[in-house]
Amino acid sequence: MSVIPHLINGELVTETGRSTDVFNPSTGQAIHKLPLASRETIQQAIDAAKAAFPAWRNTPAAKRAQVMFRFKQLLEQNEARIAQLISEEHGKTLEDAAGELKRGIENVEFACAAPEILKGEYSRNVGPNIDAWSDFQPLGVVAGITPFNFPAMVPLWMYPLAIVCGNCFILKPSERDPSSTLLIAQLLLEAGLPKGVLSVVHGDKAAVDALIEAPEVKALSFVGSTPIAEYIYAEGTKRGKRVQALGGAKNHAVLMPDADLDNAVSALMGAAYGSCGERCMAISVAVCVGDQVADALVAKLTPQIKALKIGAGTSCGLDMGPLVTGAARDKVSGYVEDGVAAGATLVVDGRGLSVAGHENGFFLGGCLFDNVTPEMRIYKEEIFGPVLCVVRVNSLEEAMQLINDHEYGNGTCIFTRDGEAARLFCDEIEVGMVGVNVPLPVPVAYHSFGGWKRSLFGDLHAYGPDGVRFYTRRKAITQRWPQRASHEASQFAFPSL
Repeated sequence: MSVIPHLINGELVTETGRSTDVFNPSTGQAIHKLPLASRETIQQAIDAAKAAFPAWRNTPAAKRAQVMFRFKQLLEQNEARIAQLISEEHGKTLEDAAGELKRGIENVEFACAAPEILKGEYSRNVGPNIDAWSDFQPLGVVAGITPFNFPAMVPLWMYPLAIVCGNCFILKPSERDPSSTLLIAQLLLEAGLPKGVLSVVHGDKAAVDALIEAPEVKALSFVGSTPIAEYIYAEGTKRGKRVQALGGAKNHAVLMPDADLDNAVSALMGAAYGSCGERCMAISVAVCVGDQVADALVAKLTPQIKALKIGAGTSCGLDMGPLVTGAARDKVSGYVEDGVAAGATLVVDGRGLSVAGHENGFFLGGCLFDNVTPEMRIYKEEIFGPVLCVVRVNSLEEAMQLINDHEYGNGTCIFTRDGEAARLFCDEIEVGMVGVNVPLPVPVAYHSFGGWKRSLFGDLHAYGPDGVRFYTRRKAITQRWPQRASHEASQFAFPSL
């Protein structure tokens, strides 16, 4: 069984000590050993980043951007190889893995605009012979902690932008599927990134705590569950760090009586069951306005869910692969049992699925519940699996109140032909990312990604303009060059124009 190394100061580093297994979820077999970084290993990465920072921050933004241009080209050239690694360790289909990578590359493209996005602001003659300007300067050593469900895309939300802003970055990827993340980091070094500017260290909570506690680390980015997001935000900010911590979600899709139901069903199938529901933007609740809409939706969804093509993610032409671990599959199955016990109607039961030739894989078929109510656990909690819950309401206002009352506010959407209803929904819904006839309203790279309420801890969203602000700090400079022939008396009042 091969060992997956750390990447520190441009070198592949292995260490003895604690380790964990990396599984192929399609077979249920361990395929790699992954060392869990000690505090000493984390400190090596921090020291390398700290040493690289002075030269990198003084590298012109245009030269940093040139590295990103080469990086983008290498990512595109290695798309098939990266997608294969993602699928082998995560379980998602090859097509889904390739789509994830493409969305990550969009963020590299945004980072290529470093000379433009880092331009400061200048004002001449704000006072007599006084000019003023602002500058966006890097923080220093920053770190990112990323989840298993997007091993390529989410890291690419973080470090390309942090690096072109002049920072040095330490990445702790998920221990579930680290191989693609490591390969992508190596491609960035191949693109010309100096040693020490990016390091990859594998680990668990001990590694996270080491990054939180290290005084050299000035900022932390995190994507994962809400309890961990809240922990990282609390522990990081009390140590004076800048923190953006993206947490969980319970994303609702509202179906109005005038919705194009066939298109809505197609959209919901992909949004609820794509990547086996292991997406923070997955639609897990369909809120139907009226029983007629709900009945029609369930009738159209049922045969399509039963017909889902499910198998090993590395096979072609599939709709869904396995869940990432056996524990994840069992947890989702437990939610299904809980929903039945609570009185919801289980229309499609995906439990007990066996895939020929992969009988030990972590598979679960698509599940559909009807008549779900807000007090049920399957409604309140993030299931993170292929389970869609149908909730019935009598009006758009009732649907919106349901969503606004939920503790999470990550993403939502509405299916309607009514512009007035769509506008009201967009204006009044208390959710950070909203779609109108778009089920997964993930912002493009030159906007920013983030939810509201307990889906985000911190003031700034991920990537895009907010990402630039997160990875830099503004310095305001006011400068005066008095004319030689002039002399002004001292002023003791507060200066003003």
